[in-house]
Amino acid sequence: MLTLGIESSCDDTAAAVLLDERTLLSSVISSQDTIHTRFGGVVPELASRSHLESIVSVVHEALERASVTLTDIDLIAVTQGPGLMGSLLVGFSYAKSLSFARKIPFVGVDHMAGHILSVFLEDTQPDFPFISLVVSGGTSSIYLAKDFNDFTLLGRTRDDAAGEAFDKIAKLLGFAYPGGPIISKEASDGDPQAIKFPRSWLEKDSLDFSFSGLKTSVLNHCNREKQKNNPLMVKDICASFQEAVVDVLVEKTLMAAKQHNISNIVLGGGVSSNPRLRVHMLKRCTEEQKRLFIPRPVHCTDNGGMIALAGVHAHRENSVSSYDSDVYSRSALA
Repeated sequence: MLTLGIESSCDDTAAAVLLDERTLLSSVISSQDTIHTRFGGVVPELASRSHLESIVSVVHEALERASVTLTDIDLIAVTQGPGLMGSLLVGFSYAKSLSFARKIPFVGVDHMAGHILSVFLEDTQPDFPFISLVVSGGTSSIYLAKDFNDFTLLGRTRDDAAGEAFDKIAKLLGFAYPGGPIISKEASDGDPQAIKFPRSWLEKDSLDFSFSGLKTSVLNHCNREKQKNNPLMVKDICASFQEAVVDVLVEKTLMAAKQHNISNIVLGGGVSSNPRLRVHMLKRCTEEQKRLFIPRPVHCTDNGGMIALAGVHAHRENSVSSYDSDVYSRSALA
């Protein structure tokens, strides 16, 4: 079975061809970073316009790299939500058009399901059930995955997502967008214990996240240092901020595993590429005798492969999507 996966939920136009359930024949991603860098963040209107300009060539390149044509494709899987409405509409409308013109069944996929299942694109795969931490610029959520189509939301951010907080602090410090990789690089030479930034644990046993207070604390620290005419110790700020985010992400995930007596933990989403998060999560999972599974960085960020994979399993359970279905901005898995 050949599945064409199409992803356009935010600022990356992506397509991939998947053979059966796990063999990725091609994966093409067109980044918009150079477009949004000068604005310090994603501009929705520019994002949707860029998707319009790129989607045809990205899909064609994915097919070409896989050495197949649309005639060979058995299923089209496309991100239906959540995400930016204008961006989603480009990919979803294009997928429906291909489906109608070529008489290929199509299925809409929840973007979160793609991130949860992206680990199954790897050789080493977890058994169900597992706890999945999905962290990106748009979400910080914990799910209990019982099967390929059975996900229960256990906790989510109440304000800024982890990736969003990274980008905002990067902008505060004068770094370019996207700021997460820059913060991580600067933090590698800094002292994570230099500044005691707060950790927001919320109510007892809560699995929700909140990073707005941490963001404010970093801002206040920078303002105080400037008022004292002290130079900003940027590397220490980055390291201390990153450590505060990572501590909460790791401990909340382990708390979820303990509450539900789960031994397998999976990471997904763009922020799961963060080296410090990977190292600290592995350390804590080893201490708590949990098995950790993390996709390669190329499968952590938005990509067509994870959408194709989630689409295969959604198709088996839900048949196909109808042509009058529409995109949605908030996850259907909430």
